[in-house]
Amino acid sequence: MNLHRTWVITKKELSGLANEKTILLAILLQLFIALFSSFLMVGLSAMYDPATYGSVTGIRYGVGVVGNDTVLSHLLDENPSFKAYQMDLPKALGALKERKLAAVIWTPGTLPEDKDPVSLTLYTIKNDIQSAVIEVKLKEIFLKYENLLRDVRSDRITRHPVTLTASRPVSTNTFYEFIYALLIPLLLFMPAIISAGLVIDLITEEYQQQTLDTLRTTPASLHEIVWGKIASCVILIPVESGLWLVLLSLNGIRIGSLPEILLQVIFASSALILVAAVFALWYRDRTKAQFIFSTAAVILLLLILAFPGNPLNIIALLASGSPAPFHWPVLLIFISFCVILSVMIRGAVRRTEDG
Repeated sequence: MNLHRTWVITKKELSGLANEKTILLAILLQLFIALFSSFLMVGLSAMYDPATYGSVTGIRYGVGVVGNDTVLSHLLDENPSFKAYQMDLPKALGALKERKLAAVIWTPGTLPEDKDPVSLTLYTIKNDIQSAVIEVKLKEIFLKYENLLRDVRSDRITRHPVTLTASRPVSTNTFYEFIYALLIPLLLFMPAIISAGLVIDLITEEYQQQTLDTLRTTPASLHEIVWGKIASCVILIPVESGLWLVLLSLNGIRIGSLPEILLQVIFASSALILVAAVFALWYRDRTKAQFIFSTAAVILLLLILAFPGNPLNIIALLASGSPAPFHWPVLLIFISFCVILSVMIRGAVRRTEDG
């Protein structure tokens, strides 16, 4: 195989990507996410876990309290995010409608020491982001209020619950879980999905448009033509992934073990691209190849995710600075897989030449 002729075909295919509007839009979408990641993280992580809204600080919300429950009003005033106002219900709801209040809590007047259960009614503005923040923050107040009621009514308990103590303290941070366990792996492997679909289009269009014979009249062999198309898709992987990592770092998201991450992404993505190329050479029809590849990719992804040492987990560990013991063995597996797929592609090309 002549590397010069292969590189000429690779450059031709890369220059033709400007006409692929779908591919460009997908790349631009990833670029937008990476560029404004620090701005988008709050909203995206809140979708991942609404409790993230509870971290929003710096604003004090007025809350109307209807009833004579001074304990609840005291808990609200103790919290720097709230200011309680004793009001009657019609006036409080009118203020809420005019957005003079952020929420209204109606208490039925049941005293903490009474035998009847205490029920609270919360009024907020429907379909409002501020209401989501209020509800998350008020949850903390209501939990404290519930604990106070339990203490006051503890003399009624005839059986004491069993106290469970964790063997080790467990602390979670949803924001960083979302960034390192979800966003970074998906953002880095998205180019692989795009490139895999692209290589199918590049190969099958030669068969469907019957331009393959024209290309074979050039000095380049079919083997060089196919590998030129594959190389153009593989080159996109380190370029896009490296750019995303740089942009994420500039947005204040610390990324550890950059060389190891790029190696893992390049070879895992190359394996996916080579699988797509095998389907394209075998079926020679874009619709069939894309459908079979998509089905196989989903099944393969589910099987890979069943193992703790899957590439997504390894990327998350490496990016967060944690040790990834399966990194090098998994990398060797993907390299071996790429070699096997390269042999399969060589056989598929010979089959085409013989046909």
